[in-house]
Amino acid sequence: MDFNARIDALETRIAGVKASVDAAANETHDELSRRIQAAQTDADRALGAAKQDAGAAADRAKDSWEQARADAQARVAMLKAKAQRRADEIDADFAASDADWAEADASAAIDYADWAVENARLAILDAIDARVIADEKAVALA
Repeated sequence: MDFNARIDALETRIAGVKASVDAAANETHDELSRRIQAAQTDADRALGAAKQDAGAAADRAKDSWEQARADAQARVAMLKAKAQRRADEIDADFAASDADWAEADASAAIDYADWAVENARLAILDAIDARVIADEKAVALA
């Protein structure tokens, strides 16, 4: 498996996320709403692609993937509901508090992404090690 190519693709996606966040810092609510909708579409597509990739994984990983997918879908639904509520709310104090919560949610999502990257590194190293051991055993038997 070409892990480096997949990591390169992930780096490209991260650069795109950073560019999107940089651009969003100076946008209006309407512009941000369009950007959020596009990000939602991208997240849904990524979940679908990840589910297809996970379908090829071992059965022991399936339960973990299903839980992660369910968590991601619940998080997306919660964020959409919060965005709608935010748009409907006119109280400035509530809006400021809601912004604080949204920033905390974003920080938690970044922390989760950091954990996911470290978990991916561990899984990749484990997969490479398993392949090395399998190859060494095959040579020893030959």
